[in-house]
Parts: sequence; structure tokens; C-alpha cells
Amino acid sequence: MKSANKTFAKTGTTIFEVTSRLAAEHGSINLGQGFPDDNGPEDIRQKAAEYLEDRPNQYPPMLGVPELRQAVAAHDKKFYGIDLNWENSVLVTAGATEALASCLFGLIEEGDEVIVIEPLYDSYLPIIRRAGGIPKLVRLLPPDWSLPKEELAAAFSDKTKLIILNSPMNPCGKVFTADELLFIAELIVKHDAYAVCDEVYEHLIFDDRKHIPLITMPGMNNRCLRIGSAGKIFSLTGWKIGFIVADPSLLQPVAKAHQFITFTIVPNLQRAVAYGLGKPDSFFANVASDMQAKRDLLSGLLSDIGFSVLPCGGTYFVTADFSKLGFEGIDTEFCKTVTIEAGVTAIPVSAFYEGDSPRNFVRFAFCKNPSILQEAAARLANYFR
Repeated sequence: MKSANKTFAKTGTTIFEVTSRLAAEHGSINLGQGFPDDNGPEDIRQKAAEYLEDRPNQYPPMLGVPELRQAVAAHDKKFYGIDLNWENSVLVTAGATEALASCLFGLIEEGDEVIVIEPLYDSYLPIIRRAGGIPKLVRLLPPDWSLPKEELAAAFSDKTKLIILNSPMNPCGKVFTADELLFIAELIVKHDAYAVCDEVYEHLIFDDRKHIPLITMPGMNNRCLRIGSAGKIFSLTGWKIGFIVADPSLLQPVAKAHQFITFTIVPNLQRAVAYGLGKPDSFFANVASDMQAKRDLLSGLLSDIGFSVLPCGGTYFVTADFSKLGFEGIDTEFCKTVTIEAGVTAIPVSAFYEGDSPRNFVRFAFCKNPSILQEAAARLANYFR
């Protein structure tokens, strides 16, 4: 029989699916996959139910319902001072992963180079390669995740079409500083490139840090596509509502890719998200403070067990070094062992690198109820004791 597409045929099942299946099989507490265990804000869910019945459930506009595009524009103006026309600068997508796919398929041509910073979200590389792009990897390493500016500058060339920038960064929780963002912006301008900015954790940022979108840096207004996620903001990950903000000239080819991937998105959920984005500033501040408290709880519990827990400036995740626990094996073996024998599931950090990488770090999700985090830590403590 003729072969399938090589890019996807040789890509394994995502690490999140593999570990979640193993967790389910062994009744493990799943701190691997990053989804909250609550049901999202009640008033937003009630609005979704109301909006399901108040008008026909037929195709909404391809770019997204006006209410949500207006709400995204107002949100970006309020939090970041970004001025944009909601009618031609906002696109609603089936989650942030589709937003990434539409950006990459809409912009990349055969042979274009795309700079990607490791550790990375696992959908980036397959999509880049299927679009005909050539990934140029720049590596951040634990424990400090500092940006190697010389290596980044060397990765740029006249063939560079774009860079993918993820901040706050999954999986390591790094938040890029204003100095780092300015350095990246200067490279983008110098090499006439673009940036696809994965900013889905923009409201999950801790310790009084402020999220700085790259699009607000000098020269970036017409070079950046900013991706957001209602699933991450409102703990409604199953709704799969994402959005892209960009200059109309940059958004146009992306919208054309979107029309042939999903075309349009569930209308009542879009309108419910629009309602949510209009909530007062205190709501968004509480989202961050509540998640920060969970980060602190799990980090402290892991430290008490003997893990070396790395700093986390945002997202759902902490990275921990298990070297001092006496486990003889690499991160993939560690995760399998603690899932089966301790009843707690984590993700090996090496899964977010291509090729050789550190093999003594694992990622835990803390976006769970405190009682679940405490039970997971108790199981780990009992096992390593």
C-alpha cells in the first residue's frame, strides 16, 4: 500500500495522550496533562447555555462573531494598550492549537526557516515541517532557562520567515523579560521576519510580574501574530476557543488558512467567552493569585520530599529535578515508575526537546484542587520514603 504522509506518520502519539492513558490504566493522579479539575466560572457556563437557545445555531461569520472580536480588541486595549480594529484584526479559532496551525500554514513557504525555542509545545515542529518549513532550534536549559542571545542571533538569517515565541512558556514557566523581548524584536526587524506569539498563559503569571506582548515592542505592530486562549483564561479547556490578533495584512493569509481548516467556531461558546472577557480586572487578578497559591503549595510539598523545584513565573506547571531522590534512571523511566508504583503521573521534560536533552527533570501540573495536590505529594512521599 502507498505510504501515508511522512511528517505525521513518523510522529508518535503525543506524550500527553500516552501518559494520560497510563494514568487511567493504573488509577494514578494525573499531574501530567495541563487541565484544571474545576468546571470553569458558573456565570460564563450559564451564558453559554442561554446563548444556545436565543438564536439559530447556524454558521457564524468565518472570522468569529462580532461580540467576541470586539471583546478581544477591548481586552487587548485595556491590558496592553494595543489599538486595533476588531473587524479586520481579530480572528477566532478552534483553540490555540488551530491558531498556531493557521498561522504557520498561512505564512510558511517551502524552504522557509522557522526559529523555535526549546523546550517547546509538541505541536510546533510537525506543523512547521508539514508546511514546508525548516526548524532552527535554539535551546534553553534548566535550572535558570536563560535566553542564549548569541545562539539566537546566529539562528537568524535571510531565510528566516518567522520565530515562534511562547511566553509564559510551556513547559518550563519562563516569562521573557522586556530586555529579552527587545533583543528578539531587533532581530526580527533586522532580518525582515515575523513572530507567532503563543501567549495563552498571559493571565497565569505570578509574583507581580506583568505580561508583555511582543507586539507592543518597537517595530512589532505589523510583524506579530498574538495568540490567546479562552480555555486557559477561564479554565474551560474543552471549549477550544482561541483567537489571533494581528495587523490586517498579516492576518489575511492566516484567515485564508483557517477557512480551510475549521472555517468557523461554535457560536454560543464564542459569545459566552465575549461575556467573560468583559469581567472586571479583579477577576483576572484572582485567576493569577489562585493559581500562584497552587504553585506554591505543590512546590513546597515537592521540595519537602526531596525534589529540587525550579522557579516558575507562569503557566500551569513546575519543573522538578529528581536527582537527589536516589532513583536510578532517566526521566521517561521515572515518570513510568511513579505512575505505576506511586500512583502519580508527571511528564518527562525531555519530551519537549528534539534530540539529546537533560534527563533528570519532570514537569508537574498544579492546576488542580489543593486536596488533589496534597494527596499526590503524600503518595510520592510514601513511595520515596
